[in-house]
Amino acid sequence: MAQGMLFGSFSLEQGSNAIDLRMTPIKTGRVRMSQKMLSALASALFAAALTTSAPAQAPQAPAYATTKVEGTDNVYIFRYANHQSMFIVTKAGVIATDPISLRRPAAKAYIEEIRKITQAPIKYVIYSHAHYDHIAGGKPFKDLGATFIAHKNAKARILELKPDDVVVPDQVVDKQKTINLGGTTLELIYVGKNHSDSTLVMRLPKEKIIFTVDWIPLGAVQFREMADTYIPDIEEGLKKVIAMDWDKLIAGHPGPGGRQTGTKDDARNQLAYLQDLSAAVKKAVNEGKSYADAEKEIKLPKYEKWGGYEAFLQMNIERYYDFHNRGI
Repeated sequence: MAQGMLFGSFSLEQGSNAIDLRMTPIKTGRVRMSQKMLSALASALFAAALTTSAPAQAPQAPAYATTKVEGTDNVYIFRYANHQSMFIVTKAGVIATDPISLRRPAAKAYIEEIRKITQAPIKYVIYSHAHYDHIAGGKPFKDLGATFIAHKNAKARILELKPDDVVVPDQVVDKQKTINLGGTTLELIYVGKNHSDSTLVMRLPKEKIIFTVDWIPLGAVQFREMADTYIPDIEEGLKKVIAMDWDKLIAGHPGPGGRQTGTKDDARNQLAYLQDLSAAVKKAVNEGKSYADAEKEIKLPKYEKWGGYEAFLQMNIERYYDFHNRGI
């Protein structure tokens, strides 16, 4: 057969990897290239284009994980989805905190994670405050014989509302209580009203760690409309916490990028944010601006890169407007 040329008449387009074979001469040598062969070539090139252009999928974080706190021998963070709790392993037993099991099986996973580290009995479960998303689902711990502890206001609230999936505390804290177990000392401190009227600050004096939940977010504004938050008490409480002796904060939720711990700078920055927000809202109220105008006009660019800024700033403004406008 005479040597000649064939012309393809197909085009492949996949993002920036466009391949155009329209009227492209293809040397056939001594073999005649059939339409079937051209179709096969087109399919192969198209598959290659898909392979080179498909975006890499970012790996998803597991549903739950346990992390030892850096610089400690026995302090751990258990994270389930976007909630986290602290637990401490001692030779005499385990001190756990919030079960974080509202409508999900986190407590089972929590106990399994503890059992990977120790077979020592789980002696205590301590509630950070009275909100269900942190304290629900503790029955598996109770079934193992754990003693439940909370602030007295948390117990009163639980007894009042009778939630089905919240274990009633066995012991309560008023101003302060100290737990000594297996050579570890844990202080349970009440600094007043903030995100609730029942929030505890749990301090490990030797390790210089505190665990407190929902009112000192890591690099983020306050959640939504700041439900159950007491103003200006929350600012006074932050001052008290900043004055304590500690270096590392374990929060009830990871911050942006999955950051699980913070420092005193996070507490100082949160106090500065609330003070700046309060001043801006008070000015708007004094100028006779409406809720809508205040929410539309107030911007705090210093915090615009914080988590929740776009989604929750207007809600935070509304909470402070209620305080400055109506005293609530």
